[in-house]
Amino acid sequence: MTTTFNPAQPGSNPEAARLQSVDLTGPAGRLEAILNLGAPNPPFAALVCHPNPLAGGTMHNKVVYHAMKVLNDPEWGFGFPVLRFNFRGTGLSQGTYDGRAEAEDVRAALDWLENGYKRPVVVAGFSFGSAMALAACCSQPQRLRAVAALGLPTTADGHTYHYRFLPACSIPKLFLSGDNDTFAPVAQLAQVVASAAEPKSLVLLPGADHFFTGQLELMQQALAGWLKEQLK
Repeated sequence: MTTTFNPAQPGSNPEAARLQSVDLTGPAGRLEAILNLGAPNPPFAALVCHPNPLAGGTMHNKVVYHAMKVLNDPEWGFGFPVLRFNFRGTGLSQGTYDGRAEAEDVRAALDWLENGYKRPVVVAGFSFGSAMALAACCSQPQRLRAVAALGLPTTADGHTYHYRFLPACSIPKLFLSGDNDTFAPVAQLAQVVASAAEPKSLVLLPGADHFFTGQLELMQQALAGWLKEQLK
């Protein structure tokens, strides 16, 4: 496992100066990752997981980026270090897409954060990334402080997602979706949430689609509001 720091150059983007390039050791090989540095002595570290790579999802996805900003930017009140990574077979990450084993990639990222920061971890995932995040986090709840599932899919690309582990998952959970999400019709998502153990919260943004098109700021506000309640 190696970490490469890229120092800022004079006149460079100040946001780029807060980035580290990271190599994670995943079960299928190297996982390409980036770390947004946080405030000094943060109470938590954070992880954000990207959507399905078969549909073009990467750690640079727009929803993933906006979720990272909530967790990392002090203006939202958190300032956590936030790790993003590419699932196996995506970008420079080694391995090939599986569809289920990516939950192990999430666990590898959690290991890296826990070893590096020795702090509880907050996790967010978008779409496929939220499914993999929940699968990883609910299997080892002692490692997590909270998990936010953004645009959690119930059916996508002919695949039906099952969340049989949720009735035993005691981590604080946010299910944040648009009420026009074609990959998670409200009735189906409500059934998934109803099966989940407490504590949990379902937030539906009126008129929002799966990608929170035109409503990314509202998504951020909802995520930040829930996190402040959970982490106070």
